[in-house]
Amino acid sequence: MAWISLLFAGVLEIAWASGLKRLAHEFSWAVGILTLLAMIASLIALYAAMVRIPLGIAYPIWTGIGSLGAVAVSVAFHNQSMTSTNGLGLLLLILGMILLGFDA
Repeated sequence: MAWISLLFAGVLEIAWASGLKRLAHEFSWAVGILTLLAMIASLIALYAAMVRIPLGIAYPIWTGIGSLGAVAVSVAFHNQSMTSTNGLGLLLLILGMILLGFDA
């Protein structure tokens, strides 16, 4: 259950980061409130995961999920280009998260 909470926290981190980007382009109270709710829910889910998963594993994986998702959203919706160097960085991030997960 802790790993599901951690995955959910990471997905919510992607949601609130995307909300911040959208707010940067055009402010909307609805988007602002949804972004704030996603932030709070993400932290609650992270807390639930940290009940069972050590900080040194849960936090880097949470931020890694958010980072990977933010890049994917940015490439898909905000015209960010993807270079081979970016791809290598993402692969290393994934490898790091997997290796950290083995210690849990």
